[in-house]
Amino acid sequence: MRAAALLALLAITACDNMYYDDGDSVGYLPVPTGVSYVVEPVGTGTAPAGILITWNDTYDPEVYEWRVYSRASTGDPFEFRGATNSTSYHDRGAPYLQYFVVSADYEGYESAPSAIVTVDEYLALPKPSWLTSTSLDGAVALQWNDNAYEDEPAAFSHYRVYGAHYDLDAGSCENDWALEGTTVAPEFIVAALSNGVPRCFAVTAISIEGYESLWSPAKDDTPRPDARNVVIYARQYQDAGSGFRFWQDIDDDLRVDAGELGLPKSGTSVAADFSVERDGSNLLWLKPRRAGTTLAIYGAVPVEDLTDIDWAPLTGYSAASAEAKPGWGYVFETDGGDGYARYGAVRVTHVGKDYLIVDWAFQTDRGNPELVRAK
Repeated sequence: MRAAALLALLAITACDNMYYDDGDSVGYLPVPTGVSYVVEPVGTGTAPAGILITWNDTYDPEVYEWRVYSRASTGDPFEFRGATNSTSYHDRGAPYLQYFVVSADYEGYESAPSAIVTVDEYLALPKPSWLTSTSLDGAVALQWNDNAYEDEPAAFSHYRVYGAHYDLDAGSCENDWALEGTTVAPEFIVAALSNGVPRCFAVTAISIEGYESLWSPAKDDTPRPDARNVVIYARQYQDAGSGFRFWQDIDDDLRVDAGELGLPKSGTSVAADFSVERDGSNLLWLKPRRAGTTLAIYGAVPVEDLTDIDWAPLTGYSAASAEAKPGWGYVFETDGGDGYARYGAVRVTHVGKDYLIVDWAFQTDRGNPELVRAK
């Protein structure tokens, strides 16, 4: 009786785990479950660079390895693709259309095939339709619309951010794109950049299957030094620290060395780009001082932040003084000494009797009027 029951149990088990290798016998290995895939984006928004097939571990001691089969179209037979001892398989190059996985024992016997997975290239998400940037000191802050997540939150995985050099003279991105990083938020700060070196950026959306969207519009930006809450005294109160120099020295190789940016000066120094002057009514004024430095008031209303002073005006500069008003922005055009102008921005945050407090920014790239935000 026990022998008959055992034979019946083996027959039932055999029906669930058919031997797949040549179809001439009955196997006993578990069928892999949970087979899924993730493709590898390559930054082009077209064909992936490879595919990663994964499945659940059966924890069966009889399983020696797993084998992966694939085919390029539904009309083709499945062919052996590779074997692995882990629960994943990386297939390089453009993925095949369909895959399945089988368990195999030490002698090469295989289980029945897993469920077939079909690689669906139409699962790509929409691209970010706009991209803006904010120039920072040695960095650029990027922001874009979150439409990929908003359209299909269950299908969204993350964003990829790409960067390249930008040819300011030609007005175009160079073809040296590289991955800057990834993020799940519609914003990203690209750090460790050289000030005064223009860069290009673009963003793509990645689905949970790894498909990459087309690229967002490219955006160029140039990091530049800045500083916050700098005190500059009225010259009539004290001469020391009543002047300010954006950039002290310009080397032949145009390097920006430490200690050359944002320097307090004597208000009477001919090396100061501007000084702070107090008149008989105790009003404080910004006065261009160094030869070749001129001043323009930025806009007709106060600005909320230094980053709102985006591009230096191309006209409207003069050597005349301007009253320092809290919240207002001012742009200085300075002589770089090499035939190119350079631009600095100041936003006044506080005006007292004896001093004012400013935030400042300076663009070290010669002739580049971009101070904060690329439009």
